[in-house]
Amino acid sequence: MKRMLLALAATSVVAACSPGYAHAKPKAAAAAAAAAQVDRSARCITEQEVIAAQKAWGEGIVKIGEVYTSGGDYTAAAAEHINRYYAYDLSLVLFKPTLASVAQFRTSFDSALSYFVGGNASYPEDKGFAIKPWTNVRWQNVGITNNACNMAVAMGNYFFTAKGGGAETKVEYTFGYIRDEQGQLKIVVHQSSVPYAGA
Repeated sequence: MKRMLLALAATSVVAACSPGYAHAKPKAAAAAAAAAQVDRSARCITEQEVIAAQKAWGEGIVKIGEVYTSGGDYTAAAAEHINRYYAYDLSLVLFKPTLASVAQFRTSFDSALSYFVGGNASYPEDKGFAIKPWTNVRWQNVGITNNACNMAVAMGNYFFTAKGGGAETKVEYTFGYIRDEQGQLKIVVHQSSVPYAGA
């Protein structure tokens, strides 16, 4: 018995002193973490997740307006909104905002920020959509499709309520979402337009 215990102890010492032994456990943990990250980003996007992302985006637009009204740093609030909800750090983002007719397509972070808060000389048409300000955003999805699994597309109307009340402003939209490495939905397509008013 004594000899067996000594043999087991010796084996443990040899294994612990073997090259790479000390790194095996951290490497295994890193591999598991990487696999979990891949799993989060590969999961099919659900309709419920899209609806939650839409609600959060609308609340973010309202928050920017609140910061503006209170005299806070609304540009920082808008930058945080873009970083949280758009995939400019991951992909090309196809953003066609409602109130843009000269520089219609905002494929960069700076151009999107200008649309939301204005103040960029490169985009003189921008008055700051998010600092109107709005007090509510109501969504009306026509449909949400996720046939590609790793991308979901939503289309419909959203309705913006301005500070001070009055009639809602109706806007048509198409949003495309992907999932980032943390499993959060990010916008890669955002097209908005006012409904056709007739000739």
